[in-house]
Amino acid sequence: MLAEDHPLYPNWDQDETAGEQRYGEQDPSTVSAELHEAAATLAQHFDQVDEEQWQRTGRRSDGAHFTLKPCSRYLIHDPIHHPIHHLYDVTGAGAR
Repeated sequence: MLAEDHPLYPNWDQDETAGEQRYGEQDPSTVSAELHEAAATLAQHFDQVDEEQWQRTGRRSDGAHFTLKPCSRYLIHDPIHHPIHHLYDVTGAGAR
């Protein structure tokens, strides 16, 4: 959303991704380290966003429109508030 005006984002099927990426077979220590690294990188990017940029827009393929601000909140909210859901994903049960 920062590099392109009103970009269109395709649907993402988290269950399909869990199966394709074999979440249930990944090493938890490796995944944990990767998540910490990604979170640090994300925080650095968020620190560089100015107030006007938080209002930049994007849209989903289902027609929904959103700004960077709620999109970033959802991005942070999901792994913090839905760990059981994500544990379900990594068991591979969600991909069946």
